[in-house]
Amino acid sequence: METYDSKKTTTEVSGANRKSTNFRVLLISLLIVVVAFAVIYFVFSGQPSTVTTVAP
Repeated sequence: METYDSKKTTTEVSGANRKSTNFRVLLISLLIVVVAFAVIYFVFSGQPSTVTTVAP
């Protein structure tokens, strides 16, 4: 098994690919999480707050 190849490119050595699929997945996932939190925030912030008072 050959462990060293001087003809490999930097992409081959790092084990990466040029398509940047990982970046797209991370970016789309981050956007989904941000949108989900924004929806949750606006849903719960739009509801009137209920304050209960106890008669003395």
